[in-house]
Amino acid sequence: MKRCEGKTVLVTGGSRGIGAAIARAFAAEGALVIVNYVRNEAAALAVESECGAAGGSGWAIKADITRPEQVSQMIATVSEETGGIDVLVNNAFPAYSFDPEQRKMAWELQWEDYQTQLDGSLRASFEMCRSVIPVMRQRGQGRIINMISNLLYTPVVPYHDYTTAKAALAAFSRNLAADLGPYGITVNCVAPGLVYPTDASQTTREDVRAQIRAQTPLRRLAVPEDVAGPVVFLATEGGRFMTGQTLVVDGGLTMREGSHL
Repeated sequence: MKRCEGKTVLVTGGSRGIGAAIARAFAAEGALVIVNYVRNEAAALAVESECGAAGGSGWAIKADITRPEQVSQMIATVSEETGGIDVLVNNAFPAYSFDPEQRKMAWELQWEDYQTQLDGSLRASFEMCRSVIPVMRQRGQGRIINMISNLLYTPVVPYHDYTTAKAALAAFSRNLAADLGPYGITVNCVAPGLVYPTDASQTTREDVRAQIRAQTPLRRLAVPEDVAGPVVFLATEGGRFMTGQTLVVDGGLTMREGSHL
């Protein structure tokens, strides 16, 4: 039997890149995957079709996850049609270019830069969790996985606004894990390194990619499918006794003990 047979999995930002790889990986395990998107309907529908081809099923749903009313409507619609949500993957984040030459230095940033990232990462995840927690509590089970970044631990390039928002999301996740554990709901994070190719990483120069590869014990960069595997693990039986943890997926670039910042 497939590990996610009969499960409903909601992946935000599921129409491309890491989100699309996560959606396909869950579908390959038999899940019904809700492919959330906000702009690119064609890409979301393509992932929906790929989920079916992978052995599960997909359902593309448009919703701006920074808008509470749209989040509530999406959760209500999915719950009514499927009976509930078993897994939530908060993968979406606002548009960002990982370009060390074009990034803003600490003294150039405005608070609005931080606010954009906080709204797109922390607030969006907050709105999703706020709406899905009652559904999971009623069922007495659930898995929440929040996507952060290895830059929290190894800021090889100090993308201040992006990393600060992801650090806030990590703290939010641990607090959720403490509150939700008694209700059978786990909350964990996955922290990828540079993933190539994606829309966000396409502006990262080859010399920077080469430097990261050289410093990585496995001597390569992650591809989206490398990140999807640990996400699926946390949502399945093998990850049932893990909560409040972070899995770093960067080929060994970051080596640390425990789950502390």
